[in-house]
Amino acid sequence: MPSDHYFSAAPASAENLRTIHVTLAGRELDLTTAGGVFSPDRLDAGTAVLFANMPPLPPGGDFLDLGCGWGPITLTMALSAPHATVWAVDVNERALDLTRRNAEALGLTNVNAVRPEDVPADVTFRTIRSNPPIRVGKSELHDMLEKWLPRLEERSDAWMVVQRNLGADSLQRWLAATFDSGYSIHRAATGKGYRVQKVRRHGSPPTAPVIVA
Repeated sequence: MPSDHYFSAAPASAENLRTIHVTLAGRELDLTTAGGVFSPDRLDAGTAVLFANMPPLPPGGDFLDLGCGWGPITLTMALSAPHATVWAVDVNERALDLTRRNAEALGLTNVNAVRPEDVPADVTFRTIRSNPPIRVGKSELHDMLEKWLPRLEERSDAWMVVQRNLGADSLQRWLAATFDSGYSIHRAATGKGYRVQKVRRHGSPPTAPVIVA
């Protein structure tokens, strides 16, 4: 099996640019994707489940898309909340380039597509919306979430979609055990083999985690 994955920093596979037709934020769009990124030929089913089950976005602030790929979550947030700043984070340089290209094509000036280390340390997030890279491995995924979830602002939420047979339930248990003070963990929805997990960071004083099956 080749070592080139959608979470590779510099995919070795041919770029093979292509145009796909998708509906984001209620708009019919033609966007650019390429080989070597996640779900290059269509809107991923998990992302569609996330869109169908997440609440409206805050009107402004800094938002985070963790593992942005070619940009469907980022673009949806940027279109829906034009006064927000959307941070599209990925380690895959090709994915970041595609997200920038698509944002520019849509005339969006509120998107920052950057590597994780390029997000300023003092930026906190009004919301996180993510189809996280589960296949990167449990240890690396956990490290990623331990880094980013504490950067939620108080009384703010992260919404993540995870395929059930790729460990959604075990991830929920890990989240509850790890974020055991000041957060609540809730399975917000189930659909088409996916779980939508909601992580809320509470204000002071912190509360114990709550798991809702």
